[in-house]
Amino acid sequence: MLIVSLDQDIVVVALPARGRDLGYSAQTLQSVISADAIASSGFVRFGGRAADLLGRRRLLVTGLALYGLASLAGGVATGPRVQLAARAVQGLGGALVFPSPLTLINTTCREGRDRNHALNICGGAGAAGLVVGVLLGGVLTRAFGWHAVCFVHVPLAGAALVLAFPLLEVDQARDRSRAFDLPGAVSAPAALTSLVFGLVQGPERGWSSPRIVVALAVGLVLLAACALLERRSHDPLVLPRLLANPVLMLAVAIGFMGMCTFGSLLYFLSISFQDVRGHDALQTGVAFLVPTAVVVASSALAGQVVTRCGLRRTLGAALTMGAVGAVALGLALSPSGSYTSLMPGLVAVSVGDGAVFTTMRIAAATGVSDRDQGAASGVVSTSSGIGATLGLAVLVLVATAKGIRTAVVVVVVGMAVMLVMALRLRPPASSR
Repeated sequence: MLIVSLDQDIVVVALPARGRDLGYSAQTLQSVISADAIASSGFVRFGGRAADLLGRRRLLVTGLALYGLASLAGGVATGPRVQLAARAVQGLGGALVFPSPLTLINTTCREGRDRNHALNICGGAGAAGLVVGVLLGGVLTRAFGWHAVCFVHVPLAGAALVLAFPLLEVDQARDRSRAFDLPGAVSAPAALTSLVFGLVQGPERGWSSPRIVVALAVGLVLLAACALLERRSHDPLVLPRLLANPVLMLAVAIGFMGMCTFGSLLYFLSISFQDVRGHDALQTGVAFLVPTAVVVASSALAGQVVTRCGLRRTLGAALTMGAVGAVALGLALSPSGSYTSLMPGLVAVSVGDGAVFTTMRIAAATGVSDRDQGAASGVVSTSSGIGATLGLAVLVLVATAKGIRTAVVVVVVGMAVMLVMALRLRPPASSR
């Protein structure tokens, strides 16, 4: 969890330097994030399902190996195409890695206080990666260039890979009565790739360009095909019994909308700090220290709050705080505004951010049997990745046309939608 979350902030802080060195445009710079997110969100359902069928340790080790090798390739890349390919492979490795920690916790710890406490620790490790990422990204970029933020993953992934063998139990033999839905696994990332290409390239090539029209149409057709394949599959990646779990479905919706909103704010703040206010990567990393520390604290406390107050109340309070903070942030964002004026909004958004995502993880495991925990984690992770990819693409379009403040308004609307969904939640009696 530390490794996967570290990448989110360490990459964002180094984005402007990477864009200048490799020739990305303002519109296509988001592809550095999207390439990873598309592969990760497209294959994370497959990763969660494979963890249930093939074994959690096997998938974790395979994913860590891919992650480390792809990070090395991304650091030595000299052009956008090679680097985006490396980022896609890194996303595939992350798709195999990400469900494993959550699945191991959910199958080891009993639902309720014990599991909430364990998920707190896991969430705290993930949140710590954000704090380390913002500062480390700034230090490494200033001292060694953006390449160093890629290389740093290699020893971390290697250490985790080595430790997995003595610390994790040997996987049991594969359950051959259950199978993979490979067509469903492949069609999802293909659809996302086509849609994001159309959204990213549309402003430059023109929305009436045949290539853009075809890309968007193919993406929509592939999404429909993916849904049809899942419905007809004898052993789909998204199990029908999981779709009947209202708490899990809320986690799926929150995962999607949360990355569209909270997840996209970091991108715009990094661009604003460096391209508008003139900060370098290190100054930007320092500017992110306080809000990311608040994310860590909020994430670490959220599990205890859920145990005492319940999912619905915790989510409602977190989303309200996040929306208020986003409004304050939108009002304070200006080239001449001071960092101090941004602080109230940054802190409030960070409180909501940490609490929402820990609560989402708890909701994703509620009422799910041990044999389906990998699939459930994969479904929620998929929705989060799709939200990060499509949400950022749409918000970049809005920001390019109307400005960052308008994009923040769209973020606030998204948070309000999540709040309505959370307040309508009626957990099963066993969960209450």
